[in-house]
Amino acid sequence: MDTYTVLLVDDEEEVIQVIMRKINWEGLGFSVIGYANNGVKALEMVEEFQPDVVMTDIKMPYMDGMELAGHIKADYPASKLLLFTGFDEFEYAKEAVHLEVEEYILKPVNSVELTNVFTQLKIKLDQEISEKRNAESLKKYYMDSLPLLQANFYATLLEGRIREEELERYLSDYQISLSGPFFCCLVIHTSSSQIPEDMNPLLLAASVEKQAKEYLGEKWRARCFSYLGKTILIAQLSGENEMSELTDDSDRFCRYAHRIIGANVTVGIGQVCGSILELSQSYSSAREAISYRVLYGTSRAINIQEIAPHERNNPGSSHEGELSHLFKTIRLNEPPEIAQAVHEYLGSISFKEKSLQQHHLDVMELLSEFCRFAANNDIVLGELSKDMGKLYGRVLDMGPDTLEKWLVNISVSLHEKLLNARTKSTKSFVEKAKDYVHNNYVNEELSLDRICEVLGVSNSYFSTIFKKETGKSFIGYLTDYRMDRASRLLLETNEKSYIIGKKVGYTDPNYFSYVFKRRFGVSPSKYRTEYRESEK
Repeated sequence: MDTYTVLLVDDEEEVIQVIMRKINWEGLGFSVIGYANNGVKALEMVEEFQPDVVMTDIKMPYMDGMELAGHIKADYPASKLLLFTGFDEFEYAKEAVHLEVEEYILKPVNSVELTNVFTQLKIKLDQEISEKRNAESLKKYYMDSLPLLQANFYATLLEGRIREEELERYLSDYQISLSGPFFCCLVIHTSSSQIPEDMNPLLLAASVEKQAKEYLGEKWRARCFSYLGKTILIAQLSGENEMSELTDDSDRFCRYAHRIIGANVTVGIGQVCGSILELSQSYSSAREAISYRVLYGTSRAINIQEIAPHERNNPGSSHEGELSHLFKTIRLNEPPEIAQAVHEYLGSISFKEKSLQQHHLDVMELLSEFCRFAANNDIVLGELSKDMGKLYGRVLDMGPDTLEKWLVNISVSLHEKLLNARTKSTKSFVEKAKDYVHNNYVNEELSLDRICEVLGVSNSYFSTIFKKETGKSFIGYLTDYRMDRASRLLLETNEKSYIIGKKVGYTDPNYFSYVFKRRFGVSPSKYRTEYRESEK
């Protein structure tokens, strides 16, 4: 039997305690994960725990229940909402219906009524989970979800085999609407090594595809289908500036899929393009983004434009595929894998019928592409910055074993330079964010969205990097910095606490006092009094 999580929200702690005592939560199939005494704290807990049910009072400080319900329905639509209040007002009830609230309960809370509500809610949640997990339903969906002609068209489109003069006929014949005006390809990777017990990997992938359609399909007018064992989405954008929002939505979907069906999902987001016929390039870069999960982790969205800005400048050559694989290995893998990739590349350009002239051309091309790779990634490498004429001559005289050894050394050096550059870039990125906080903490509008807008990155990417480098979320860092500034002002000046609150970005003195007490355990005035008494 599934157990569902419940978050209780009320500014009156005694009401919370009564509710917790009146209900046999375990017997009903529920578990209370905690409670909050205001809407702001509740939203923070929803973001962290994503409970199945939120039961909230309406009238509360800082953020009332209606505003909280609106935020939850917008960002966490899977969570069920119960509203209870001592105010029997029609307008509240009407808005609650608009918000798709499960029940509207009047205080004082009746244990029999509340038990009946949660009994019915358990049945509804069980039915929803059962539908998602039903193997036969998933199998039928998997077989019937994509009409054959449309699936073949999308696959051909990603392969770059649709001619411009044929495009309109295909779209008309297969009743496909792709109006754009901009497009982006998403590749969804579902781990086959981390799956729920008794779940077939194919059925799990089908379930992920179904959830992707529901979660991302409507908003992004996305076309969803299976291709080469992966779920593919073709998203349509109104402008290139929507890429950050698409990345954030995809990031939330990864966490949603893990919570609902237990799937470990990573979304690779390719480059944006202005033509359907360019989707093959977007697809290639989305696949590339997926490979970066070994660096940035799984169960998240990875945007190629944020992590590999030079990827679109891959060199072309007669051995483009092999060379692209070698450069990808230099970026992502360790020296043993790099050595193997070098060996495989040299094997791909070595054959018995090859003339000496062809060998010289291949080696010279290889050196040129390595120089271009280094330049595109702002890398200065001594071996590749010397007189090219002399370098060509020295390398052309090398035997096969010596050439391979030299190429491995160059490749490993490039790998180390990239790694160092990535580390420096990340630290510089975080330092810019910190500097912005230090210079703008007074601004009450300073938020995660604002800092991401300033830096030009998505919320998900910024949050991952910032927490990895600092050990804190951005909001946690901002709050701690404001509180540290406030504590100093309290000890060093005689200004009123509400004035100090304004100086550190809090226009609401009550909320400033609440946050300060949560950090230091006492109110601002008591904090100042205790310090001065200790100094006597």
